[in-house]
Amino acid sequence: MTKKIVVGITGASGAIYAHLLLKKLALLSDQYERVDLVLSETAREVWKYELADELLDQHLFKVWDANSFWAPMASGSSGYDTMIIIPCTMGTMGRIASGLANDLITRSADVMLKERKKLILVTRETPLSLIHIRNMETITLAGGVICPANPSYYSQPKNIEDLLGTVVDRVLDLAGIVSDGHRWSPPTRG
Repeated sequence: MTKKIVVGITGASGAIYAHLLLKKLALLSDQYERVDLVLSETAREVWKYELADELLDQHLFKVWDANSFWAPMASGSSGYDTMIIIPCTMGTMGRIASGLANDLITRSADVMLKERKKLILVTRETPLSLIHIRNMETITLAGGVICPANPSYYSQPKNIEDLLGTVVDRVLDLAGIVSDGHRWSPPTRG
């Protein structure tokens, strides 16, 4: 087991997606060596606003300052396999697409792309401008994966956490983490 994962959390609305991902990763700890977190300053504010009762400290992963370029994931030699940015702002995506590595989140994403490792951006914006679409194309052509936070309904979710969990399960699949998430199976016809 050598999988090393970076989770970047930006200030897009949808902190619940990051929270649910971290909860699931904690339960699946036999599938990775380590998970490190990097939060933008705005991400901390959005987390407090949207998830007032859910303390970020409850997640027992190492948290790195977004301005620290001494963190291991800032270098390709550190051997991280996957980076998930959840939720990912359009501004963060634009900086990644243009190669602007001005903080630890964008630098880590840049490292993932240059090392041909998995970079998964869980975008949470709608509608999209042509600039957003072109940035998505640029990142996709560079090897990244754009995974919009669009929940699925065929799992017949019972509550909002189940519904949003369908996005988290898809992200885990993309990251190569096996979870017990709902899988599509066509209804039987009688």
